[in-house]
Amino acid sequence: MKRNIAIIAGGDSAEFVISMQTSEHIFNTLDKNIYQVYLAVFKGQDWKVNIDNEEYDIDKNDFSITVDSKQIKFDFAYIAIHGTPGENGILQGYLNLVNIPHSTCDVLSSALSFNKHACNSYLRALDYQLAKSVLLKKSDKYDCKSIESKLGLPCFVKPNADGSSFGISKVTKFEDLQDAILKAFNEGKEVIIEEFIEGLEVTCGLVKTRSEEIVFPITEVIPKNDFFDFEAKYDPNMAEEITPARISEELTQEIQKQSSEIYDALKCKGIVRVDYIIKNNIPYVLEANTIPGMTATSFIPQQVKAMGRELSDILTLVIEDQF
Repeated sequence: MKRNIAIIAGGDSAEFVISMQTSEHIFNTLDKNIYQVYLAVFKGQDWKVNIDNEEYDIDKNDFSITVDSKQIKFDFAYIAIHGTPGENGILQGYLNLVNIPHSTCDVLSSALSFNKHACNSYLRALDYQLAKSVLLKKSDKYDCKSIESKLGLPCFVKPNADGSSFGISKVTKFEDLQDAILKAFNEGKEVIIEEFIEGLEVTCGLVKTRSEEIVFPITEVIPKNDFFDFEAKYDPNMAEEITPARISEELTQEIQKQSSEIYDALKCKGIVRVDYIIKNNIPYVLEANTIPGMTATSFIPQQVKAMGRELSDILTLVIEDQF
């Protein structure tokens, strides 16, 4: 009998549309010979599954639906929500309560990696190289001059706990810093300000199961905008993405090894992507993405293709590892 797989899409962040694109690509990629695949769309408390253009409410007591008086229980949840509640541990906690295995990190790992400042502090304590940063809360009084003195200009201002690229600014002039902070606060209650590190941006995806560790080829990212913003991330015409990256074999192996270590340090599960800036041959960690984009043009499908694997096989590994 085929396993019932629910791909959970949507969510409550600004990346709702991207989540739908990610889930559509996963839906089309999963092996229908071994799985019965359903698309579940979450928006706030509205959780629905669409079957042949008919919508069915999800019973939150056991994560099931009823179709023609027949209950369909899901065996596995493939989480494709970027931002809350899919990337910060909230949804993982619910699925754990109703005993549904899922595709991503568990609660603690998800919450830690989602909070940029907390994750950076944790990784810095493990001696990884990261940009200097300042954390601001909405209730804080802050002095822009003090921030400039500590981090210098240019600097990046971004929401501290958000799964998207909205609210991010690269500030090159002191007089723009205050507006950038207010813009980031529009997306969340905390803002992180990071020093600018000039270098080559790369990203490394990987997945580990009980039987296999697969570290994907590294992708080199050359945005056509001033930095890798939302437009550059999701418009294939706004960034050049080269896989494998044009870096030395030694540096490639170092970044792949470091990504594997970070995966373990954060106690990750499923497919994860770690982003870096390389300066003077030193990789600085930008962030760990526990639910990386999986649209047709996203990094992970590119990297899987570059290594000669099929994405459907990788997704099957992730699912079957939970049984």
